Amino acid sequence: MGTRAWALLLVLCGTIFLEGIDVAMLAVAIPSIRSDLDLPTDTAAWVMSAYVLGYAGFTLLGGRAADLLGRRRMFLTWLTVFLAFSGLGGFATEGWTLIVARFVTGVSAAFMTPAALSLITTSYEEGEQRNKALLVFAGTAAGGFSLGLVIGGLLTQLGWRWVFFAPVLLAAALLVAAIRLIPAQPRAEEPGNEKSPGRPRRRTEGFDILGAGTAAAAMLLAAYAVIRLEHGLDGWQLTVGAAVAATTLLVVFVAVERRTPTPLVRLGILRTGSVVRADLGALLFVGAFFGFQFVLTLYLQELRGWSSLQTAIALVVLGCDAILAPTLTPRLVTRFGHAKVILGGFVLAVVAYGLFLPVGMDWSYAAMFPTLIIAGTAFALAYGPLTIAATDGVAESEQGLASGLLHTATQFGSAIGISAVTAVYGLVSSGASAGSDPDATLSAFRAALIVPVAMVTLGALLSSFGLRSRTKPPTAGGKPAAPANTTAATTTAATTSTTAATTTATAVAAAATTAAAIPAGPAAPANPTRQIPS
Repeated sequence: MGTRAWALLLVLCGTIFLEGIDVAMLAVAIPSIRSDLDLPTDTAAWVMSAYVLGYAGFTLLGGRAADLLGRRRMFLTWLTVFLAFSGLGGFATEGWTLIVARFVTGVSAAFMTPAALSLITTSYEEGEQRNKALLVFAGTAAGGFSLGLVIGGLLTQLGWRWVFFAPVLLAAALLVAAIRLIPAQPRAEEPGNEKSPGRPRRRTEGFDILGAGTAAAAMLLAAYAVIRLEHGLDGWQLTVGAAVAATTLLVVFVAVERRTPTPLVRLGILRTGSVVRADLGALLFVGAFFGFQFVLTLYLQELRGWSSLQTAIALVVLGCDAILAPTLTPRLVTRFGHAKVILGGFVLAVVAYGLFLPVGMDWSYAAMFPTLIIAGTAFALAYGPLTIAATDGVAESEQGLASGLLHTATQFGSAIGISAVTAVYGLVSSGASAGSDPDATLSAFRAALIVPVAMVTLGALLSSFGLRSRTKPPTAGGKPAAPANTTAATTTAATTSTTAATTTATAVAAAATTAAAIPAGPAAPANPTRQIPS
């Protein structure tokens, strides 16, 4: 690649680094923010939950918007929004300001991330050049998370507001560079002409505003209902009401998409078995991964008394997927096919979480290490190939939509996983002795650990149905496209690292908030969750 191609790649990868470091730094800073602003427990939890709500609520719309409205336009617009509201968080003096800032930051990530990834996959020639670009993308995504945990701890010592101001400085530099480097490509006027990935072809029929509105509202309400599951029967009317309203809006959305001449989401994409199976598998896998980390961080901080920074450093080993995803996983997919590698990842996850079920009161880090390294390896093996299956057979003009569906599944999986383990923990620890008896609290953690084991077991059963599917998608002429899996496998490394960064950091923050708020109480923990010039 030439100098300009490398510069563009670094800018696009910089936004993934930005997202990872932003979430990770906030994870470490949550207890200090709560203490300084004197935030109540529920408000502190919503500082993290607002980001998950915004991300999950708009990821589907964000992925499709990149296809329809232009990837460059979406990228630049939402990077600007990200910059502005990160700065707003740094000036916050009340909890509601932080919640608004984090919600809009989550929304901007939901639009910005699919746009950045699709710009990479459509700006570099398929083959060695694209593979190299995606390897760099994967490394910077994981690096942002890993460095963010440590840098967040250091910046918090100077003042938690720097956790918000540091991303502003980086985002501003990226925005200036992106305006100059991302080409404003000509519009593809003729139907079927997809050689200009930066802008969509002219849509004289109009944009599906009603579909976009109902989809966003349904996803927001659904995400809110899932987040509220952690409260159990407390306020169940609100939880049920949100779920019913979300279901109603989803029915309305489907009716709108069936009748509009220019649907936001072509419902036929859901008839592709591999897409649906992969999205469900990703939901279960990421949900289990997220739920396990939440229980683990509570165990380390609430029972063992580890600090947020100590916990973050301990969890860095889970980032081994950043090395394995772009190196080992593509080779395995090329040799065995993505279906078998997915199943192998699920089986490893069952082993990893199962090993942690008998966790003791005084386990050493060496005793925990096998679970952490196996869990990270399982993530590298399973999630990447799941992305291959989720985009397999999907036209280039709908790659943003397929990406949005996958990211929506992973975000909901994150919320479901943490809500489920929280609910189980709350039920088991609700006894009178749970607050004063460490053994009772440990029993509650062990019971909650059953949830991720059950989720990955179900996912393994589901993924086994994909073993009969072809591992190499056919081309338009019906012949197998041999290099497709290798390229797709490399593409998945970026998505894997990004998702792992978001879920891990949010779990750390949620646990930090809970530990700070209820150091020994029995209550259920609060939830946070074409070619370019050379």
